[in-house]
Amino acid sequence: MDLQVRRGEILGLIGPNGSGKTTLLRILFGALRPLEGTVTFDGRPLARLSSRQIAQRIAVVVQEPQSELMLSAADMVILGRTPHQGMFSRHSPRDDELAAAALDKVGALDLAHRDISELSGGERQRVLIARALVQEADCLLLDEPTNHLDIGYQHQVLDLVRGLEMTAVVVLHDLNLAARYCDRLMLLDRGRVCAIGDVAQVLRSEMIEQVYGVATEQATAHDEVPQLLFHRSPGLVDEA
Repeated sequence: MDLQVRRGEILGLIGPNGSGKTTLLRILFGALRPLEGTVTFDGRPLARLSSRQIAQRIAVVVQEPQSELMLSAADMVILGRTPHQGMFSRHSPRDDELAAAALDKVGALDLAHRDISELSGGERQRVLIARALVQEADCLLLDEPTNHLDIGYQHQVLDLVRGLEMTAVVVLHDLNLAARYCDRLMLLDRGRVCAIGDVAQVLRSEMIEQVYGVATEQATAHDEVPQLLFHRSPGLVDEA
């Protein structure tokens, strides 16, 4: 595949389970290396950058298991300062200020002293995004940030990402959420790129039906955002 993420845009990676979305995301931040080809960041091959250098430029929010550690939300956010600290240095007053500012920016300052294990899914996602913000990176990568969240929190989290005005690549399953919050979409299927472009171009009914096997119709919301209506496939029948 040939992919260029534009500065300041939100690129959505969509596709069925097993299509390669998370694998591609992991390649983009160096957790996996491609067997062929090159990933570059601002013209520099990612493979030539150290993990510390990558972490200073690219912040990542991935699916994490519930932590058993007794960490407050503020402590979790300060971990994002690790790429900017020496091996044995402690966090500084500036780190505390940056953590507080990041929590405030994501609307979670009131959670600063709460134990991370006590937070709801939406609150936890806000804290993880705040942790990414204190890295002061140029690019934000998110792997299914709305997973297990109710519809209200899904919109809150993606609206927050939209408002950060950062370059972002986000893996999403909900196609209508992707249409509403992403500038461009890349549709993957079984490890190949089926389409990449603006929302209306990628979410064409015939393309979605071909990839997902679900009959769809593209509609337009009142704010001109393309949205999909899904229809029951004629071949499906109820089981007694």
